[in-house]
Amino acid sequence: MQKLVVASGNKGKLKEITAILGDVYEVVSMKDAGFVGDVEETGVTFYENALIKAKAVSEFLGEDVLADDSGLSVEVLNGAPGVYSARYAGEHGNDKLNRDVLLKNLENEKNRKAKFISSVVLYKKDGTVIDGYGETTGNILFEEQGSNGFGYDCIFLSDDLGVSFGVASEEDKNKVSHRYRAICDLRSKL
Repeated sequence: MQKLVVASGNKGKLKEITAILGDVYEVVSMKDAGFVGDVEETGVTFYENALIKAKAVSEFLGEDVLADDSGLSVEVLNGAPGVYSARYAGEHGNDKLNRDVLLKNLENEKNRKAKFISSVVLYKKDGTVIDGYGETTGNILFEEQGSNGFGYDCIFLSDDLGVSFGVASEEDKNKVSHRYRAICDLRSKL
């Protein structure tokens, strides 16, 4: 089975990518492949951040690398938290604090339409770039439901599933998620 390095240290994201691509690739985190440290995400779009990460890790390791940048876009907040989803509350990776801040910012809002967006980039060691895009729509709940997934999953009511991603099984979520759709888009271009 061919190895695919993923430019991420996010265990939830790695688990999802493995569930989606594990039948075709041996998915390996950038750390397990020998990349130590972080890549600063300086892009203003999900695509730019995915490209920055994939390219940096690929050039360091000399391997083909897949990177995903994704996040939550809330209509009434003009797309926020967007590319800042993982650090919306000011502290990178504090999922609970990010959810609490988002719920506070929406406490008097009736329009709770939102979507998860994912941009994936496969940066090949020869410099070739192949990308994919996916999104899934829903609404932000008034309180957390379920404990499955990560990030904003437990406050995102999926239009496709009729339940929060926090309640949905991993298998059901991976059939409709933004990351699944982005990877399918990417696979169609390979």
